[in-house]
Amino acid sequence: MPEQKLKIAYSGIEGSFAAMAVGGIFPDAEKISCRTFREAYDKVAGGIAEAAVLPIENSYAGEVGQVSDLMFHGALEVIGVFELSISQCLLGVEGSSVESVKMVISHPQALEQCGEYIAHHGFETIPYENTARAAKEVSNRDDVTVGAIASSETAKLYGLSILQYDINESSQNVTRFAVFARKDGSTVSEGVQKVRQTPKNTIMIFTIRDFAGALARAISIIGKHNYNMRVIRSRPVKDVNWQYYFYTEIEGVLDSEEGWRMLEQLKTACEKIKVIGTYTPDERIGK
Repeated sequence: MPEQKLKIAYSGIEGSFAAMAVGGIFPDAEKISCRTFREAYDKVAGGIAEAAVLPIENSYAGEVGQVSDLMFHGALEVIGVFELSISQCLLGVEGSSVESVKMVISHPQALEQCGEYIAHHGFETIPYENTARAAKEVSNRDDVTVGAIASSETAKLYGLSILQYDINESSQNVTRFAVFARKDGSTVSEGVQKVRQTPKNTIMIFTIRDFAGALARAISIIGKHNYNMRVIRSRPVKDVNWQYYFYTEIEGVLDSEEGWRMLEQLKTACEKIKVIGTYTPDERIGK
């Protein structure tokens, strides 16, 4: 019996940067297209897909907060983080031009990445759920005054013209995609395990206790155990007003005597501590 293809969930449709990331990480997998990050995440949690590939951060536009929130509330682990270079293009229907376009449609992060270009041309903007769906919408509208910001690959798929290449503000535009899998190792397929990266850095989320200096104590404890935080940022806890959780990426792994001691001491400053997963830094998809 032939081996079944891996099913990998992502938010978007063919031609989106997320679809490219899936293809780069799992070249032989069946892509499961989802409308939202939550839907893709839930496909894995519910056993419909073996893994999900979701963006966690862009080098120019910053964190993808909705995915951070899924990490905080959900039960999946991160088994790898991969970097994909992003080149945004202005797309339009046949007969359109940069001059004819008055409005652009794209994902909010793509609009932010191209903010200066948009402002320079005075385009009206409409946020859309992802870049590829925005391109498909422009194709369906068949209106020379409406453009999309998306990949050049998307233009080929939906019969659009590339009106201008590389319109993102930063020439080093990179998005980091995380691979999410179920934590129960017995349910994680061999194909997914193959992309599990060598643990070098750790993603951890915590909330602090309600006393003065709790955050400073937590940061001090991490440092005293010789762990360096590459990233720390706060996000609001959605179901509790004016409370926040902290997302951090730490150099090193916590599955050691030093790591266990650090986690134990963190309990004096932290209400909730959640280790999300591990990864190898600076792993690129493609060239």
